[in-house]
Amino acid sequence: MIVVMNSGANKIQIDNVLTRLENLGFKIHLSEGVERTIIGAIGDKSILNEVALEAMPGVEKVVPILQPYKLVSREFKSRDSVVKVDNLEFGGKKIHIMAGPCAVESREQLMESAEAVARAGATILRGGAFKPRTSPYAFQGLEEEGLQMLAEAREKTGLKIVTEVVDPRNVELVAKYADILQIGARNMQNFFLLKEVSIANKPVLLKRGPSATIEEWLMAAEYVMSGGNYNVILCERGVRTFETYLRNTLDLSAVPVAKHLSHLPVIVDPSHAVGKWQFVKPMALAAVAAGADGLIIEVHPNPAQALCDGPQSLTPEHFEELMNDIRKMAETMEREL
Repeated sequence: MIVVMNSGANKIQIDNVLTRLENLGFKIHLSEGVERTIIGAIGDKSILNEVALEAMPGVEKVVPILQPYKLVSREFKSRDSVVKVDNLEFGGKKIHIMAGPCAVESREQLMESAEAVARAGATILRGGAFKPRTSPYAFQGLEEEGLQMLAEAREKTGLKIVTEVVDPRNVELVAKYADILQIGARNMQNFFLLKEVSIANKPVLLKRGPSATIEEWLMAAEYVMSGGNYNVILCERGVRTFETYLRNTLDLSAVPVAKHLSHLPVIVDPSHAVGKWQFVKPMALAAVAAGADGLIIEVHPNPAQALCDGPQSLTPEHFEELMNDIRKMAETMEREL
């Protein structure tokens, strides 16, 4: 539920309401605006049947949150959230591009990729050090050695780092190197992992599962936020349908729908959605037109020799062409790249 305080409510009145809710066992989330203070209370609302909360001094009204996700909902926060990654902001006017190889394969491969995407205008380097693969015999990643290479690339290029964490036991290790912790599609409902990143002091990029509804996706974000980490970026990366020509079906309607239901920023991963590099560009541009706050694109200096996801990776030359077109689309949408 949301407790809306009067515009003239003083600190003592606000503190009295906070104390009352905490004594009743509610988790409290305070939002102090210019005109009003909003108190989000998460807990057993049946308790409130016996508590005259609206009769307390300074309280204007009590509004129940009808959605199963509370902190994520527009009812809890009507304005768009802006997630900060150091000096970068997701959810504002600027569109951020995350780009790089699917997996960190070698120092040379990563540095070449990082320099290419930075030169083209990307602000964040993506690269997997831990790779959850369908086959146990496929390349599983370089693990901490790969994380160290990512950190070196950050020092050299100034790019921030986003990389996937796949195991609750590795959250602390990955957070030591990464600027953003990525939760992959296969782990969207790994609730033990979500709880671990909820107490990590790092922004979280949460990918939608291949068979997940939008509500399930938002409920996964609720897990992260309920643990105290409000810095969540949603990522649509395609869902599984009856169509087999492409890797997945990119659900671009999820962008405006998620923004309607939630205050969190939303980005799109066209690379994993289509699985073929030829279609990444049109889907990336369509995502920007749909209102995405950013994109995550796979780029490899030699896709034919990539150890992971070569068919969907852009060459540095194709990525530069894409960035030029995104700039034009961003201007049309009155946004910046």
